[in-house]
Amino acid sequence: MTQAARMDATGMPPERGMTRCWRARGESGEGPLVRRVLAARGLRDPDAAAAFIAASMGGLHEPALLADADKAAGRLLDAARAGEPIVIYGDYDVDGVCATAILWHTLRAIAPGCRVSSYVPHRLDEGYGLNEAAIREIVAGGAKVIVSVDCGVSAVGPARVANELGACLMITDHHTTPGEGQPWPEAHAIVHPRRPGQAYPFGELCGAGVAFKVAWRLASLACGGGRVSEHLRGVLLRMLPLAAIATVADVVPLVGENRILVKAGLRAVRHSDIPGLRALIEASGLAGENVAEEEAGFKLAPRLNACGRLGHARDAVELFTTAEGARAAELAEMLTRVNRERQTTEARIVEEAKARARAEGMTGENRRAIVLASPGWHAGVVGIVCSKLVEAFGRPTILLCERDGVCHGSGRSIDGFSLYGALARCAAHLTKWGGHDMAAGLTLPTANLPAFVEAFTAHANEGIAVDDLIPTAWYDTRATLLELTPDSVREVERLAPFGRENPRVQVRLDGLRLAGLPQSFGGGKHLDLRVTHERGGGFTRLVWWGMGHAAGSIQSGMRLEVIVAPKLNTYKGRTTVEGHVVDLRPGA
Repeated sequence: MTQAARMDATGMPPERGMTRCWRARGESGEGPLVRRVLAARGLRDPDAAAAFIAASMGGLHEPALLADADKAAGRLLDAARAGEPIVIYGDYDVDGVCATAILWHTLRAIAPGCRVSSYVPHRLDEGYGLNEAAIREIVAGGAKVIVSVDCGVSAVGPARVANELGACLMITDHHTTPGEGQPWPEAHAIVHPRRPGQAYPFGELCGAGVAFKVAWRLASLACGGGRVSEHLRGVLLRMLPLAAIATVADVVPLVGENRILVKAGLRAVRHSDIPGLRALIEASGLAGENVAEEEAGFKLAPRLNACGRLGHARDAVELFTTAEGARAAELAEMLTRVNRERQTTEARIVEEAKARARAEGMTGENRRAIVLASPGWHAGVVGIVCSKLVEAFGRPTILLCERDGVCHGSGRSIDGFSLYGALARCAAHLTKWGGHDMAAGLTLPTANLPAFVEAFTAHANEGIAVDDLIPTAWYDTRATLLELTPDSVREVERLAPFGRENPRVQVRLDGLRLAGLPQSFGGGKHLDLRVTHERGGGFTRLVWWGMGHAAGSIQSGMRLEVIVAPKLNTYKGRTTVEGHVVDLRPGA
């Protein structure tokens, strides 16, 4: 639920006690609703707007533009054809799981008898990324060809161990690269969309997006380096749903290539012939349904993440690689059950962390970051809880699990404050850390915690202005009730998939009057508001999620200004428009 959906009846965010600021995304100009929305988002040129909406597969860049893509794909192709054991070393989140499955399926399609397996570190026992013990274990098991997905760009030590043991290590990753003067791993190949000095034009791919590009280059080289055969083209298209789910789950910008991958991939999800994905769709209650970004992000992804948080992500990898029939159904049901456990654990930690943040003075203007640790928190869940606290208090948050003299956990940030950069400034207190601007993982000795808290908070105080703590409600353009027709909203929906840097369309409606008393629904949790324009013209239902408790504070006939996300609602064959309230305040 968004911060806006949890505003109290006075228009004050319950966690922060500040007035929300309403801002337009840009100059929207004149014309039809969708044209104004596109203009507000910087797409004034008709050709650019049309290309954005189409998001054609022809807009994907050639994978050979990625530095070392040919080296990585060529070595993997040789190993697969020669029967050398290959290990795909993935991360334990949705991105790593999907990236692992993409390379696994592609290699098996090119060389059906190839000896390819996977390794996923245990979140709590091993932590994020490549580790030296795992490299030793993999090589001891007979594998000499290792390819990482969604990790490895900072793994200098593990790469050194791989070289010492005579293994060929290839790294594919998308996380923040080593800074100036910092060493890079010595690997046979490093494929990264933001690698300095390369010609690749889009740097925001997730790990599975990078893996998809390597898979594409594998298929091309397998066909002599030119056009991909119809068979392998079909294999790559089968991988698009996995790339799409990972891209949504990893919250990378849904623009450029990411938009293309997600649009094409989600369109194909319901028709996937990957047994494990079909089983997951069934267990998620989505059988026969179109899977959009919301379903991918809030139903499929949490189930995949849950086993990595509370169990072992190798179960999710098995689901998307070798599992079939009854085994696929069993794994999908298990992931659903573990996800319910995760939700219960998460809810408990959220309330504890919020109470402590307030009690320890971390929610005021003088301390613009939250850093907390507890032995009772589950390290696999604290990352999600961080997001909840960022949403509630509007400041970067780090939550840590304290065990045996070591704290390890995760952090999430706000726009404009690089969490990776902040951890780099505090690296003297840390044992291990990595990630990117908006999310990161870290480990440090418990003895270092007080000094780290002060150092991180000082950096946040320096880098975050007080105004940055005030929540902002953004809208694309002003609109009228009469403009919100099913046809105009269908046009706006063509801007989907929505996500980071391409958020769901929101419009501002002024001069409204409440027609009748608000009605609560959903067991009293939510509000149903019927509004008209005070000068006549238009009648619309507004839904304010999570605000049922405010029903008694909103009076019939009250003048209102609202920001809404317009949605289509079809009931008994009739389609109408309703507005999902982002923010609401008394009219001027």
